[in-house]
Amino acid sequence: MGLTVMDRFDRQSGLVPTDRLMKAWATVIGVGSIGRQVALQLTALGVPKLQLIDPDEVTRTNITSQGYLTADIGRPKVQATGDSCHQLEHLLSVEEIQDRYRRRHEVGPYIFTCVDSISARAAIWRSLGSRCAFWADGRMLGETIRVLSADDDVSRQHYGMTLFPPAEAQAGSCTSHSTIYAANLAAALLVHQFVRHLRGSPLDPDAMFNLSAGEYVVLPVAV
Repeated sequence: MGLTVMDRFDRQSGLVPTDRLMKAWATVIGVGSIGRQVALQLTALGVPKLQLIDPDEVTRTNITSQGYLTADIGRPKVQATGDSCHQLEHLLSVEEIQDRYRRRHEVGPYIFTCVDSISARAAIWRSLGSRCAFWADGRMLGETIRVLSADDDVSRQHYGMTLFPPAEAQAGSCTSHSTIYAANLAAALLVHQFVRHLRGSPLDPDAMFNLSAGEYVVLPVAV
């Protein structure tokens, strides 16, 4: 018996609103440790249109920390990730842009920012923060994860206050000290905030997960 469209979403019905999901166009900026996992989870969730933006190619270290395949080494990350997403859902529409985010790029209303530096985040936020419907940012160093999201005036104001000068950032980046299990968890938390937005539920604009300490804390929003 052939599958129907609704069969695809049966097990998540009641949790993820299919009608809104089927109209979603998501942009993932940076498909490294967190961004690749976000793209895969969004595809499995059922997002029909996905845009991937990243300038880099896959290296051998990306197998361990980012989940790329040995056969992907030397390929553009957006291409390798796009292929993996298509293996999950062949009907997915994927746009692959091997470049840094630039203002000329037309992006979707749902933005996932998974880049390595505060300065890059700040530049992307200045360009897109006020005109996207939903914004999510995953930050990770070792086993410490910070997930930020915004979809209203209060959460947008709070997010802007987290863009501190690069000199004040903790030493290191997602690519210098990361694990695949922490990246998967960070991606899951970002996608969860996206689903909450689709449901019309309040977001957790700022949350911290310290795996080493076994602590998950929703941080107070600065207004």
